[in-house]
Amino acid sequence: MFIPVGTRGTVKAVQQRELIQSGAHLILANTYHLYLRPGDDILRSAGGLHSFISWDRAVLTDSGGFQVFSLSNLRDISDDGVVFRSHLDGSPHTFTPESVIRMQRIIGSDVMMQLDECITSNAEYDDVAAAMNRTIAWAERSIAALEANKPLYGFEQMLFGIVQGGVYEQLRQECIEKLKAMPFHGFAIGGLAVGETVEDMYRITGYSTQRMPEGKPRYLMGVGTPENLLHAIALGVDMFDCVMPTRNARNGMLFTSTGTVNIRNAQHKTDRQPVDLECDCYTCAAFSRSYLRHLFAAKEILGLQLATLHNITYYLKLMRDAREAIIENRYEAWMKGCMEAWVNG
Repeated sequence: MFIPVGTRGTVKAVQQRELIQSGAHLILANTYHLYLRPGDDILRSAGGLHSFISWDRAVLTDSGGFQVFSLSNLRDISDDGVVFRSHLDGSPHTFTPESVIRMQRIIGSDVMMQLDECITSNAEYDDVAAAMNRTIAWAERSIAALEANKPLYGFEQMLFGIVQGGVYEQLRQECIEKLKAMPFHGFAIGGLAVGETVEDMYRITGYSTQRMPEGKPRYLMGVGTPENLLHAIALGVDMFDCVMPTRNARNGMLFTSTGTVNIRNAQHKTDRQPVDLECDCYTCAAFSRSYLRHLFAAKEILGLQLATLHNITYYLKLMRDAREAIIENRYEAWMKGCMEAWVNG
């Protein structure tokens, strides 16, 4: 499963009905950003995020743990939690494992994530170990908070634990063993795609999935390219999210069955072919590469919308095809064919 990223309750440049048409069943929103704006009072009065954004499918909320990494110059961290200085107005806000669960109850997400400490890939072993131990302690507090704060909108919510430990196998194993003893509904691999090599990302992913419980979802957070996804599926991952298909689309990079296309390039100026002959999205069914290039050259918003719709549809179709190949016991051959097409396309 690929999860389109809608950090603030919107997947940039596409409407909810277009997401449904593209085959999306789950979107990702971010607790930190929704807490700051629109705020818990607005979300509670609306009956939760689903109602607020008119989305009748599933929502997963990240806990704000990634902001511990990405907003390192705006936060102070301790064993109790994290104090953020808002990137909007500089005001201080304290996030604890308990407050994050309470906020995610107000959001009403179907899948909640525990608060964790995501650390840079080049951190020293002792610093990574400290972040991992803090994540484990916060996991225990998150489980307790889940029991203390009941659902608000008449449906159950799941809680996933997050495995940390950087590129160190010993730390990953220790974290997995501690989290496995807790009643999480699923498990995520965090702290990757934050600057380590691709080889280290695959090594740690494979090492982790081999030790994670069978029968519960395995979620690799923040990854990645189509090639990354297929390799990680082969290593045992079930779920992915990444801003790449939407962010790259807004910059004119389109993913196709024969590799990436920079639609801004002059070679597409008179090209009447669709972006991808094998894609059945609205963009490919109705418009040419020539028209999309014109939209980007003219700085028309429609270009961002059509490009984003294509990339999301492509990622979701890639996951559907992967599931079918797994069920039919031909994943390895199918994956090899995709890789060859991307290289030779």
